[in-house]
Amino acid sequence: MTLEPTPRHARITGTGSWLPPRRLSNDDMVTMLAARGIETSDQWIVERTGIRARHFADDGVTSSDLALHAARHALEAAGRAAADVDLIIVATSTPDMVFPSTASILQHKLGVHGCPAFDLQAVCSGFVYALAVADAMVRGGNARCALVVGAEVFSRILDFSDRTTCVLFGDGAGAVVLEASDTPGILASELHADGRHIEILCTPGTVAGGQVLGDPLLRMDGPAVFKLAVGVLDGAARAVLAKAGRSAADLDWLVPHQANIRIMQSTARKLKLPLDKLIATVDEHGNTSAASVPLALDVAVRSGRIQRGDTVMLEGVGGGFTWGAVLLDY
Repeated sequence: MTLEPTPRHARITGTGSWLPPRRLSNDDMVTMLAARGIETSDQWIVERTGIRARHFADDGVTSSDLALHAARHALEAAGRAAADVDLIIVATSTPDMVFPSTASILQHKLGVHGCPAFDLQAVCSGFVYALAVADAMVRGGNARCALVVGAEVFSRILDFSDRTTCVLFGDGAGAVVLEASDTPGILASELHADGRHIEILCTPGTVAGGQVLGDPLLRMDGPAVFKLAVGVLDGAARAVLAKAGRSAADLDWLVPHQANIRIMQSTARKLKLPLDKLIATVDEHGNTSAASVPLALDVAVRSGRIQRGDTVMLEGVGGGFTWGAVLLDY
């Protein structure tokens, strides 16, 4: 009799995160913007977004610097050394350089070499995309211990004359260690993009001949993003549950992209999920783009809310227009 090989799965074994020390409350932002002739208020920001503070990196601090802190925390939680890592994926829209990749720079800062390292750009959906790619590589036998990071310094691309966007975003990083396992971890993933909506959320600039061409600052049509995000997140959630043979009733936790508390709560309600099962950390770090999902995941794990055996859905939505979901047993 021929024995079938043991199915190969990928499981999160450690989480980590990092926020730059410089914390700006809404009142700090009000003062900073007032000096530029821009009016806003703590009440205006909180009512529309749920954000109360964000963190900005100091001058000279890069995405790879933030990623390094988060990666080390995740490796420590997993009981792994950097030398154990055989795949590094960094999701970022604010890389250190045009090239090489932020993942390669992170690899060097970790003191390891030789394993595949690359960046993935799907804006605020980036971590969900990166986790799905790492899962496929682990299950396909191309890696055994992957480091998946979301890291951003969005403060560098904000227009501080536009109160509708500059108060929303912050800097930070989150990471997970994803390892080959005999038991299921990542159950299913669902990824999408629709380039017809590129203009509602973009930074439409580039570099050519040593000059910036176009607009290098973030531009967003907030109402259009809100309307589209709520619908596509609900669709992705239902699709990934169906792929895994699960229902919304099986969910213990929803960890969505931390952009706007109203979008997050709307997604939970559409799934008929109690709001106390929604992991929300947006109030303390704002929208950190690709870093927001792993940041929130790490906070929930370290606070004891998410525990081993829980079924967790991660969701992201962002410029591109991209969106997706990953369902996992933690």
